[in-house]
Amino acid sequence: MVHEVQGVVAGSKGAPVTLETVLVPDPGPGEALVRVEACGVCHTDLHYREGAINDEFPFLLGHEAAGTVEAVGAGVDNVAPGDFVILAWRAPCGTCRSCVRGRPWYCFSSRNAAQPMTLADGAPLSAALGIGAFAELTLVDAGQAVKVNPKAGAAVAGLLGCGIMAGLGAALNTGGVSRGDSVAVIGCGGVGDAAIAGARLGGAHTIIAVDIDDRKLEWARDFGATHTVNASRTEPVEAIRELTGGHGVNLAIDAVGTPKTYEQAFLARDLAGTVVLVGVPSPEMKIELPLLDVFGRGGSLKSSWYGDCLPSRDFPLYIDLYLQGRLPLDRFVSEEISIGDVEDAFHKMERGEVLRSVVVL
Repeated sequence: MVHEVQGVVAGSKGAPVTLETVLVPDPGPGEALVRVEACGVCHTDLHYREGAINDEFPFLLGHEAAGTVEAVGAGVDNVAPGDFVILAWRAPCGTCRSCVRGRPWYCFSSRNAAQPMTLADGAPLSAALGIGAFAELTLVDAGQAVKVNPKAGAAVAGLLGCGIMAGLGAALNTGGVSRGDSVAVIGCGGVGDAAIAGARLGGAHTIIAVDIDDRKLEWARDFGATHTVNASRTEPVEAIRELTGGHGVNLAIDAVGTPKTYEQAFLARDLAGTVVLVGVPSPEMKIELPLLDVFGRGGSLKSSWYGDCLPSRDFPLYIDLYLQGRLPLDRFVSEEISIGDVEDAFHKMERGEVLRSVVVL
């Protein structure tokens, strides 16, 4: 059986998205059909629309989602119809060289649904990050569906599917924040604020938020920043050093992803400190650092992929922490919108007016 639904499609590079009829097949072996209840509007979706990911148009956008399993294919035993799930864009295969090494969060052969979703004329759609959740139904590999407590609500839970998990994991998984640490986060959008929330959850004593927008810095305080620095008025490296007794921070997180912000993070860390890059740079960007400083400062220079998370472990954990009142996931939801408002949400995101617009279906 094929299901006919409405979905948000990016048809060509840079063109506004449109609502189109999308055909979604029943699940085959190892697949799950999920009724999407909510999906966040993430910057990655805009990257797809702009052709910054690849040129495999048309794209069915949306990937930061939660919903209910409608049906499963043969051989699926991790979820069942009726389960409330968050969709993950990494589903460890269990057999690649990274999984065999015991590091499934780096899985090099992450699984997606084998069957394509299509437009009404049969043209195959490229599902954003293997999900395609700006639609009433989507088809995924069953390993991408992670069962969590439904008490969290879909608008909140779905955010863990991408950006919020990336920020939390950059602090806790990649950066290894522990009690008493000092942390600086450069860039206070959704990912940066999630890193701040993660640093607070991990027990950091000093959390310095850096941005050029005072409104975003106020948001950062809500998530646990102890100090804020407006980099348009104050040299951020000097400010961070002044706030840490002249030493710099134990962990500097670049949630922007430009050569300038990475250099700031590199220079703002203490000796033997760690830099984590979680902001996504564009292909043409390059950095130049004094090699002696790379050696002399010691420590670690890391990048964080999806917060180095293991969805089956991390999603239920963070949902439980939210339900316990220890992780303010609901504060990331700036507005709830309809499926026809995604293009407008992209513009709000570009203007820095929202942390997350969430499509509620």
